[in-house]
Amino acid sequence: MADFGFVTIPTHYTIQPAELGRWAEDQGFESVWFGEHTHIPTSRKTPFPLGGELPEYYKQFFDPFVALTAAAAVTQKLKVGTSVCLVPEHNPITLAKTTACLDRVSNGRFLFGIGAGWNAEEMADHGVALKDRWKVTRERVLAMREIWTKEVAEFHGQFVNFDPLWCWPKPVQAGGPPVLMGAMSKWTAKRVAEYCNGWIPVDGPYDLGKGIEALRVEAARVGRSMDEFDLSVITAYSLAGVSGDESRIRQLIATGFKRILFLIEPGTPDVQWPVLERYAGLIRSFR
Repeated sequence: MADFGFVTIPTHYTIQPAELGRWAEDQGFESVWFGEHTHIPTSRKTPFPLGGELPEYYKQFFDPFVALTAAAAVTQKLKVGTSVCLVPEHNPITLAKTTACLDRVSNGRFLFGIGAGWNAEEMADHGVALKDRWKVTRERVLAMREIWTKEVAEFHGQFVNFDPLWCWPKPVQAGGPPVLMGAMSKWTAKRVAEYCNGWIPVDGPYDLGKGIEALRVEAARVGRSMDEFDLSVITAYSLAGVSGDESRIRQLIATGFKRILFLIEPGTPDVQWPVLERYAGLIRSFR
């Protein structure tokens, strides 16, 4: 049977991360995931990928690692994840340390969801060109794996370059926290098979079954088993034309997903609690 979690964006007015984490664990959720935007440039040249105006809360994201640490500190079993960390917006040495520390303080409960971002101006503020974002992401993930797993780490690439160094702590999880890619494109399967441990697509018009089959092909090409991959999916009651109800969840599980993540919109606690309670009731039918 699948595990259940939810993805949301903590802000200064939403349910706070520690309270949310305690409640999620008490209700039987397996994991809580927080998204990331360091900032939003006021120029707003890059259009919002979902169309229309950019939601106000995009300006208000908490730092996901601080928020996830708060949730991990008040729970015992709850897994905490990024959905997603925008890797091009981080120095790989400091991100390797941050993720390893979160894995340590959570005693191996961290899941590292990654993405490359869509906002060109936001990325430019971090010194990364939009056209290079996936090449940068790949090198930074590979460099972090070196730091996580080697006593003396070294990496030399086009975008990441450092001589031998020491960097501790090392993660609790062998090989580092699982890296799950949050992306949907014709290149995703190849990227996941090359340097990730799993996939987190968003439920919607994209053919998820074909996505899993593409990953199966790429995994075979590089000599990896599908059993190695953590297959999670984000859904909701109303998201890009899908229902997120019990029948849809059963379809997603039959497709091959082992973790179902419900998308919870940011809002004040009085708005968020009824939605969360509804999902808590829904997952009880799968126990």
